Amino acid sequence: MRIAVAAAGMLVALAAPSAAQRPALAMLGQLEAGRWELRNRDTGSVERLCLPDTRRLIQLRHPADSCERLVVDDGASEVTVQYTCRGRGYGRTHIRRETNRLVQIDSQGIADGLPFSFAAEARKVGDCAT
Repeated sequence: MRIAVAAAGMLVALAAPSAAQRPALAMLGQLEAGRWELRNRDTGSVERLCLPDTRRLIQLRHPADSCERLVVDDGASEVTVQYTCRGRGYGRTHIRRETNRLVQIDSQGIADGLPFSFAAEARKVGDCAT
């Protein structure tokens, strides 16, 4: 009887923290969807993207690929995700939120057999054109 009670208590203790957890990558879900401007900090080049889902910021060098993701850090204002796209490469991206319209991105990896590494500031600049 004591063993059964102890086992039940352990199950409740283990289940309680998972019930209160927030969804994975919740910080990215708080960013505003729309037209974003990415300014490369090293080159100064600017790229504009339409982001209906801001989780796309994770895989900027593998945008259309279906990749396996491993969430390394999932904080309230920063996330780090490592991903692998079979046959296409891999990457590791760190995103730090300043506001829901401004983030800092550091990403590196291999895309199409070539290494990439960049640091960029991404800012929402408007809505996507239809």
